[in-house]
Amino acid sequence: MFGLGKQRTKLGRYIDKNGITQGWLESKTGLNKNSVSKLCGDDSYEPRPSTVQKVISSLRKHGHDVRADDFWG
Repeated sequence: MFGLGKQRTKLGRYIDKNGITQGWLESKTGLNKNSVSKLCGDDSYEPRPSTVQKVISSLRKHGHDVRADDFWG
């Protein structure tokens, strides 16, 4: 949902801007709902390298030209 006043991370803003849902990200990465929620809404969350790789690989596989440092680091 857009504009509900919730804080979003760089990844969260990216998926919002590109019409990607958190549910889509869950299904493509195999990550659970809680992890995707943290990735998209908690700036203090530091994902493991394997989690970052799953997100970046899934986005690239579906035509998004992204790198890990676009969102983290």
